[in-house]
Amino acid sequence: MQQERKINDEDISEHFPQLSEFVSTCVHGVCTRKQLFKRIPVLQWLPSYKVEYLLDDIVAGLSVALTVIPQGIAYAAIANLEPQYGLYSAFMGCFVYFLLGSCKDVTIGPTAIMSLMVQAHVGNKGVEFVILSAFVTGCMILLLGILNLGFLVQFISYPVTAGFTSAAAITIATGQMKSLLGIPGQSNEFLDSWINVFEHIQDIRLWDSVLGVSTIIILVILMQMKNIAGNKCCRIVGKYITLSRNAIAVISGSLLAYVLSDVGNVQPFLLTGNVTPGLPPFRLPPFTTSLDGQSYSFTEMIAELGTSLITLPLIAILESVAIAKAFSKGKPIDATQEMIALGISNIAGSFVSSMPVTGSFTRSAVNNNSGVRTQLGGITTGAVVLLALGLLAESFYYIPKATLAGVIIAAMLFMIEFHAAVEIWRTKRVDIIPMISTLLACLLLGLEYGMLVGVGINVCFVLHQISRPIVAPVRLTIDGRDVLILQPDQSLVYSSAEYLKYLALKQANKHPDAIIVLDGTHISSVDTTVAKVLVSMTQDVEHSNRRIVYWKWNRPAQCTLLRMERTLFQNLFRNDEKLPKVIEEGFPKQQTTVEV
Repeated sequence: MQQERKINDEDISEHFPQLSEFVSTCVHGVCTRKQLFKRIPVLQWLPSYKVEYLLDDIVAGLSVALTVIPQGIAYAAIANLEPQYGLYSAFMGCFVYFLLGSCKDVTIGPTAIMSLMVQAHVGNKGVEFVILSAFVTGCMILLLGILNLGFLVQFISYPVTAGFTSAAAITIATGQMKSLLGIPGQSNEFLDSWINVFEHIQDIRLWDSVLGVSTIIILVILMQMKNIAGNKCCRIVGKYITLSRNAIAVISGSLLAYVLSDVGNVQPFLLTGNVTPGLPPFRLPPFTTSLDGQSYSFTEMIAELGTSLITLPLIAILESVAIAKAFSKGKPIDATQEMIALGISNIAGSFVSSMPVTGSFTRSAVNNNSGVRTQLGGITTGAVVLLALGLLAESFYYIPKATLAGVIIAAMLFMIEFHAAVEIWRTKRVDIIPMISTLLACLLLGLEYGMLVGVGINVCFVLHQISRPIVAPVRLTIDGRDVLILQPDQSLVYSSAEYLKYLALKQANKHPDAIIVLDGTHISSVDTTVAKVLVSMTQDVEHSNRRIVYWKWNRPAQCTLLRMERTLFQNLFRNDEKLPKVIEEGFPKQQTTVEV
């Protein structure tokens, strides 16, 4: 047998960096010119800005503004807020992202999903809770960004995201049925909305329904104008008609309502009503409030926000980072920087009465299709929204609710990810389970619980996979001796330890005369549980007068096992590439000779 090798404690001990060294490294990394330019991206691209970019940025900013104004008013309705709060939420993110954003196409503002999440948690508690939720959401996102915890959203897989997005689109569209049909109702939840429709089916208003359905049909038609055939001029006209389709629908509906109301003295539609004119006051978010005669302290308001303290930041990060990646065109995206920009956008927005905001895929697509060159386009968008608040707020009175409902429903039709279901089914059919589970759970239980169900199912799939490593046995004969090679196909964690022991002993019992070789090629590390189980397995093998060798295990895994039981393992590791040499050195022939 090979001579015993002496191993010192220092050879196998774990080394941790000292706290002072760690803090010094972090501080030095933050306080550098490179880090400053990295965390304030405007310092990188603005000095090289070209004048010829200006027109493209202005046109793109105007296109986004024409989209966000009607959407903002509509999303405020989803969140059970007055219309002006949707516009209050539409400009601050543009200005902050101009300074801190890393992707020129991304636009920050109100979105349908965030509005629905707000309504589900705090939409019925008063606007002060909504504004505070924006502040807290921003603080949470900023903290996660600073601590580089953006990886948390990676636990939300593509099937779960597709199911969540589709369920949110269906829920939002369903919640607009009351406005589309002109019937009373408050709830925006899927089941409650349909129950409300059937309970008030006799109250359906004909002209609201006609206007709402017509709006949807017109928007779908205008969506196809970008594919119009013809010369270059026709294609450009069709492109910008498509980009401004929401504004066209809202302006047309408002003009129709105005003409019928002021000229024809009839009012066939339910209207948005008064929109408070003027800019929002710049002040601290409300840290105390009173509602229905009850006073709430800051801690009581935080308690009322409940699970939204977790779900709103995670959904906001997921949307914004996903959009940045979608429009990055192969360029690396700094998720930490996107989170910092999004967090500060929410914090700054809370000072102007904004609800929680995130990146908007629809408006980012409009921005991209309009040919935006830099983040300067956001300045135009924010400025136009401020002008609309100051000069056009009174004209918003005549916007029919059915038109806004049609705008939202038409947008949601393109958010339902039918293509994702087909793609998932074609790629790996088992992944359709978390998608459908998330979709149904979101519709029946609510978005936040549906997301948890989807993530939970996905985690169960992952846990099952890592706890059941494939161990393919290979039996060889080397120099007349049987050798059984067992090679796990993945690294080992505590949940896979007993399963590995079961498979190894099962194969060993089938070949009682074979030398067992445990191949660690794919094992990068082991934990305490795995080490404890391997000690037990090795002892079981040796007690039955069997022989075992640990082949090609890396140093971290070896050190962990040696720290657990040095005497047992110190002569069992072999790192030679050639297995015959390992067998020859570790188990000379004379040891396997049986005297008769």
